[in-house]
Amino acid sequence: MLVHGWAMHSGIWWDFAGHLAQNYQVTCIDLPGHGRSKQIDSFTLERISEALVNAVSDESSCWLGWSLGATVVLDIASRFPDRVNSLVLLAGNPAFTQTTQWPGMDAGLLDAFAEKLNEDCQATILRFLSLQVNNLPDYKTLLRTLKSAVIEFKAPDKETLQSGLEILKHADLRPALSGTSVPVSVILGTRDTLVPVNAGQNMLELAPEIMLNIIDKAGHVPFLSHPQDVLAIISRFMDEQCT
Repeated sequence: MLVHGWAMHSGIWWDFAGHLAQNYQVTCIDLPGHGRSKQIDSFTLERISEALVNAVSDESSCWLGWSLGATVVLDIASRFPDRVNSLVLLAGNPAFTQTTQWPGMDAGLLDAFAEKLNEDCQATILRFLSLQVNNLPDYKTLLRTLKSAVIEFKAPDKETLQSGLEILKHADLRPALSGTSVPVSVILGTRDTLVPVNAGQNMLELAPEIMLNIIDKAGHVPFLSHPQDVLAIISRFMDEQCT
C-alpha cells in the first residue's frame, strides 16, 4: 500500500510502482481530497486512516508512506494493527517539526507555507516541491517531474492543504513507532532538507529494532532520484519478512 505526501496524489508513484509491481502486488492510494479521492468532512489523522483502511482489502499488508504519508501509515499501524504486517517510512519523520530534543523541519517554515497558501495556493505548492529537491545534482529534472505530477489533477482545496500542514506541524507518532510490533524499514536521504538524516538515529533510539537505511546524496524524493536504491532496500526488507 503506497501512500503519498502533502498536496500530491498517487500519480507520483507510477514509474516506481511499476517496478515494484514486478515482484509485489501494489496498491496506490490517494489521500482524501487528493487526486481521484473524494473529500472527507474533516482532514484529521483519525479520519484519514479510517478512509484508507476502508478503501482497500481487509488483508494485512505492508504500508509504505512517503513524507506526510509516513505519518499516516504510522497512525494506521497504531489504530488498525490487524491491517498492517510491516511498515516502510520513506523520507518520513514520526515528529515532523523540529524541537530542542528532536530533529525536523522548522515549524516557522510550515507556518509560512500555511500563510502563503491563502495568498497563492499554486505558488506555495510549487515552492514546497522545490524544497524537496534542493541541493540535488538533477534538481531541474526532478522538479519538472514533480510539477508534471502535481498538475495532473486539480489541487486539493485550501482547507485540506491547511489541515495537512497542521498534521505535519503537530502530529507526534513517536509513541506509535516505539510501540509497534511489526517490522519497520526507514529510508532517509543525506540531502533531505525536510527530514534531517540524523532523525534516523533518534528513531533508532526510540525503536532499536527498526531497519535504518541511508541513501547518500538523496533528498526528499529518493524514489524518483534513486529508485534502484529504494527498490533494493524494499526487496531486502520484504525478503526478510518471508524467511
